[in-house]
Amino acid sequence: MAKSGMRHYGVVLCTLLALISSVVAQAGMGSSAGIGEDSVSGLVSPANITSGERIDLEGHLELLEDPDGTLEFEQVQSLDYAGKFESLNGKSSNFGFSTSAWWARFTLANPSDQSREVIVRQDYPLIDWFDAWYVDESGLQQHLATGDLRAFDTRPVEHRLFLIPMQLPPNSERTVYVRFESQGAINIGLFAHAPVDFLNMAVREYLALGIYYGGFLVLLIYNLFMYLMVRERAFSYYLIYLASYGLYMSIHNGISFQFLAPAYPFLVNKALLVLLGISLFGGTLFSRTILNSSEISPRGDAVAYFLQMASLISAVAAPFVSYHFMIIVLSVLTVAICVHMVILGLLALARGTGTARYYMIAFSALLLSVYVYMAKTFGLLPHNFFTQNAFQIGSLIEMVLLSLAVASRLNELKAESFTDALTQLYNRRYFNDQMAIEFARALQNQQDLALIVVDIDNFKQFNDTHGHAKGDAALKTVAGILKANVRKPNTVCRYGGEEFVIILPEINEREAVFVAERIRSAVERETAQGFGLTASFGVASLHVERFESAEALFVAADHALYRAKESGRNQVTSYHQKDDTPVRDQRSLPDSA
Repeated sequence: MAKSGMRHYGVVLCTLLALISSVVAQAGMGSSAGIGEDSVSGLVSPANITSGERIDLEGHLELLEDPDGTLEFEQVQSLDYAGKFESLNGKSSNFGFSTSAWWARFTLANPSDQSREVIVRQDYPLIDWFDAWYVDESGLQQHLATGDLRAFDTRPVEHRLFLIPMQLPPNSERTVYVRFESQGAINIGLFAHAPVDFLNMAVREYLALGIYYGGFLVLLIYNLFMYLMVRERAFSYYLIYLASYGLYMSIHNGISFQFLAPAYPFLVNKALLVLLGISLFGGTLFSRTILNSSEISPRGDAVAYFLQMASLISAVAAPFVSYHFMIIVLSVLTVAICVHMVILGLLALARGTGTARYYMIAFSALLLSVYVYMAKTFGLLPHNFFTQNAFQIGSLIEMVLLSLAVASRLNELKAESFTDALTQLYNRRYFNDQMAIEFARALQNQQDLALIVVDIDNFKQFNDTHGHAKGDAALKTVAGILKANVRKPNTVCRYGGEEFVIILPEINEREAVFVAERIRSAVERETAQGFGLTASFGVASLHVERFESAEALFVAADHALYRAKESGRNQVTSYHQKDDTPVRDQRSLPDSA
C-alpha cells in the first residue's frame, strides 16, 4: 500500500511540475517582451474628464522603459525622449518583477467651461518609489514623491493607495508623468475619478475591507478559544497561519502602512516578506497535521517538510536579503506549496479521510486565487480589480472552509477518543457518557432500558496458553460477532479486558434476554474452529425495577453476569431471575433487536 501511494504521488507530482514549468516559461517570455514593436508612438488620445465619471487610463497611457533607472524628469520631458514613449496598443500594463524603472505619460482634458477637480488613483499600493509630475491650476510644475518605501505622510491624501489630486481649468489639457520603480512587481493601474465618485468608491472599499478583516478576526478569536478548550495542535498551527496571513494581507493592500506603522516604511516593507514566509510555514504545518500526511504518503510528507522549512528559512532571511530576490523566492514557494498541498489533499481524499473533503474545497478556492494573482504578478494576466483582489477573496473563502476542516478533524479526534483501538468498538468512556444519557431519557419518557454485560469465559487461561497475539485476535473476533448481532440504536462497547457491554434503549427484559441468547449462541458457534470460546451474559432492565442511577443498573447486570459464571458459564442470566437456572431461549428474536 505504501509503495503504491508513493507511485501515485510521484505521477501526480511530475504532471503538476510539468504544468508549472510551462507556466513559468511563459511568464519569463511574457515579462521580457516589453510593450511590443507594433506600438504606435504619440497617437494616444487624451482622457476627457466629465462630471461624476471614472476613467480607466490604461487606454490613454504611453510608456517608457528606463532599464538603468537613471533618467531624470527633465530628460524624459524633453523632445529627445518624447518620441520614445509607446502606447500599450492593447497589451497589459503589468510588468511583473521588472528591474527597470517605468515612466507613464497620459493627458487629461477638460472640454467644459467649468473648472473640474480630478483624482488620479494608482490601485496597486506596493510600489516602492512612486513619483508624479503635473502642472497645477496656477500653472506651476508640481512633483509628488511618495511610495511604500517613503513615509506615509508624503502622500497628499491619507489613503492606502497612491492618489494625485488635481484641478483642471476650463477648456484645458494637462499632461501627467508618473515614474514607477519597485523591487517587487510593477503593476500600473491608473484611474481618473471625479471627487464624488472617488469618495463613494472609497467608502465601499473600506467597508469591504472592514468586513474582510472582521471575518479574519472572528475566525482568529473562535479558533483561539477552540485551541484553549481542546488543546489540539492543529488549532495552534491554524492560528499561526491565520494570524500571519491576515497581517500579510493587511500590508499587501496598504492598510497596515496607513494605520499601524505610517512612519516606518522599511519595517512594513520587510514585514511583508517575513509574514508571507511565516504564513507558508504555518499553512504547510497545518496541512501536514490535519491531513495526517506522514501516514497517507511518507514521501509526500517529506517533501512538505522540506517546503515548510524552506518557508521558515525564507522568513528568517527576509530582513537581511534583497527584497527583489526574496519576493521571487517566496512567490515560487507559494506556487510549489499550493501544488503540493493539493497532491496531499487528493491522496487523503482517496484514502477516504473525512477532513480531506473540506480541505480540498477550501484549498481549491485558495489555489484558484493564488494562480490568478501569480499570473497577474508574472505578467500573464492584466492588472484589474479581480486579479488584484483574487488573493483576498480566495483566502477568506479558504479560511472559513478550513474552519470546517478543523471542526471535522476535531470530530474525528473525538471519535478516536471514544473508540477502542483494538476492537474498534466504543470504549468505556463512551459507554459511561452514553449510558448516563440513555438512563436519563428512559426515566424522563418512562421508557424501557436494558443493559447486557458480556464476559469471555476463561479468557485469562486462553491468553496464557496461546499468547497475547492470539488473545487479541480472539477479542477482535468476539467484538465483530457482537457488532454484527446488535443493531442501532442499540450500542455495543468494550468495557475493559475481555468484558463488553450492550445498551438497549426501549428494550424490555425479555427482549434483552433474547438478544443475549442469540449473541451467546453466535459466539460459541463462530469461534468453535479457530478459538473455541464461550461467553457469559448478565442482563438487567428498567422494565422490572426502577434503578436509582445508571451505575445501579450496571451493578445489577454485572451481578447477573457473575451468577451466570458461578452457574457454569456459557449462559444468560437475568438480574430478576428468581432461581439459579440460567435463562435459555432458542426462539427467533424480533427484527427490532
